[in-house]
Amino acid sequence: MTVFKPENKDYNISPYTGLTRRHWIAAGEYLLEGIFNNISSFDDPVIMPRKDTDVTYPHLSSAEEVQKRERMSERFEGLARSFFIAAPLIHIEPELNICGYSMRDYYKKHVLRICTPGDELYAGSYADLKKITNNTDPVCAFQQTVETCALVICLQDCRTEIWDSYTQSEKDIIAEFISSYAHENTVPQNWRLFNMLDMAFLNKEGYAIDKEIMLDHAQTILNYYAGDGWYRDGHSFDYYSCWAFNVYAPIWNNWYGYEHAPYIAAKFEKNSNKLMETYADFFDRDGFTNMWGRSNIYRNASTSAFCGNMLLKNPTADPGLARRIMSGSLMQFLGREDFLYNGVPTLGFYGEFSPLVQGYSCAESPFWLGKAFLCLNLPENHPFWTAKENNGTWEKLRAEETKITVLNGPALCFSNHNANGETILRTGKVVKRPDDKHGMWNYSKLCYNTKYPWESSERSDIESQQYVLYTPAYDSYDKCNVTFWAGERDNVLYRRQFFDYDMKNESHWRQALTLADFTVANGIFRADKLRTFLRPVKMTLGSYGFPDNGTEIKILTHKGAKAILLRGTDFTGEPKQMAMTIYDGWDDIHILKSCGTNPDSQRSIIIYASLTRHKQYGYEPYILMSQVITKQSHALFTEDEIFPVSDISYTDAEACGGYGPVTIKLKNGTVRVIDFDGIEGRLSL
Repeated sequence: MTVFKPENKDYNISPYTGLTRRHWIAAGEYLLEGIFNNISSFDDPVIMPRKDTDVTYPHLSSAEEVQKRERMSERFEGLARSFFIAAPLIHIEPELNICGYSMRDYYKKHVLRICTPGDELYAGSYADLKKITNNTDPVCAFQQTVETCALVICLQDCRTEIWDSYTQSEKDIIAEFISSYAHENTVPQNWRLFNMLDMAFLNKEGYAIDKEIMLDHAQTILNYYAGDGWYRDGHSFDYYSCWAFNVYAPIWNNWYGYEHAPYIAAKFEKNSNKLMETYADFFDRDGFTNMWGRSNIYRNASTSAFCGNMLLKNPTADPGLARRIMSGSLMQFLGREDFLYNGVPTLGFYGEFSPLVQGYSCAESPFWLGKAFLCLNLPENHPFWTAKENNGTWEKLRAEETKITVLNGPALCFSNHNANGETILRTGKVVKRPDDKHGMWNYSKLCYNTKYPWESSERSDIESQQYVLYTPAYDSYDKCNVTFWAGERDNVLYRRQFFDYDMKNESHWRQALTLADFTVANGIFRADKLRTFLRPVKMTLGSYGFPDNGTEIKILTHKGAKAILLRGTDFTGEPKQMAMTIYDGWDDIHILKSCGTNPDSQRSIIIYASLTRHKQYGYEPYILMSQVITKQSHALFTEDEIFPVSDISYTDAEACGGYGPVTIKLKNGTVRVIDFDGIEGRLSL
């Protein structure tokens, strides 16, 4: 398939993207064409070709009975998640035909088949799967629970065209299947919402539900709320707050909560509106979604929180801004030639990228991005479609201004940099296992940039946007798997990262860094402090991964500081420029070229700083100063941008930063005071 190219854009109503409701309809049809080009007959399920067979399921190395169960899940996942895209289109155009298939007839038949015992496509009830797997775990849960929720949302989206056309006995078959998951065990995090929506759908259709189970799930979900519109998902904070909690809860409000649990429904509405106060600033000037957290293959599903808010009785989302962001993020992906593999979204962020793929995904999992198409459930006269696009914060910032948003509840700090149009995310309250490299890539990077998706590493000693510590006494390379949050003070963000953290040892027996960083016009300046109990050590710090499609490399020096400058293009041919500068605390700066580690391009470059500390108890430099700046053009950085510091003042006479504030004066007149006093008392997870 060719790249999706919207035709006859309307820049009057949509001055930023040109996209309107008809373009979203065309985008949905474009995705459905890719899906149904892979379906050879009307009776075939939505099973897509996949490139990865090592990580994703069905796991070919597993026993045949395990693969059989996984294929049951995959069939249901493919059907339910592709239905996210198809359902609103079926409602808009009941006679919609894709690749020779009637969408209404296909989904009507296959939904019934997936729920019908004895059919070869049957996905199995909860009791069936317990028996098949011989699972005696009292809290076991199955993937089918996730997909039943997608199913009921989609049945509601095209209710007239499909659900209402079933006979009563057919409805009963589907309802019994849904109920088998609605009332059984689920995963104790965002999954509870799946059970809640299943029961809400059944209830409004006149089927009996256990309202005590419903209330237990609902109160638990409400108590995951951490503030600022965000919910804690398991331990983590990520886009599940946005494409799960703040989408499913508003739907639940309409189906059940407003009538039967008004207190909880009011809280869900208040929390969604709180998210809308800042969520638009999570995206960059182009509406790009940041690659952060797990399940990155869901891409622009992160924008579905705007749709969720508009389903509420009293929504506060700005409709023109919401559409601008949703359309920008849609084209972030659909506008790239590497987005599709055999016509379907890749198991990656842009192209195929196995380092981010997780074992709970299959080839059909990326269709979760279909949640963004919930906007098509809003009628064509809704303000979401009729309001003129605006770009919110980006229209108000001065040329070199940066807006910083700090959310202490979920430990998120995001900055909108008008100088380059990028949004940079800095996170905290992160806990991952020391051996969970995927978890650290997804959550423990120092910064996440909308224009520089996180890069993995093929080496143990260097990572992009992460410190790597080598301790000769243990002959070990360690990365930071735990990040405590201490919040912002005087425009400086403070955090604490531990290397190889576990609960077996007190934190004093863990190598660590206390982080202190602040924004500059084109990026982030770091003044972090070593907190080691064992030396000698060696350490590296990487920049963002830079796409290498022919890169100019320059080494620059200025009054004891050193920088490396990269100029090149990304996969799409867009110009890119990045510079990393080192100041006090570092020994030198280098580059690492690698292949297959960057989501944007096959080849990439990381600039990295290095240091060695020689003495176990020597009073050597503690403060590590560096800067990474980026630009989406080849207009040269000025010398003052690459080397911004005019003066550094230490409290200690040795100028090592062992104690007392450190004052950094920049050439543009900005002064930042780095003061770690009291950080221990403010650390939180």
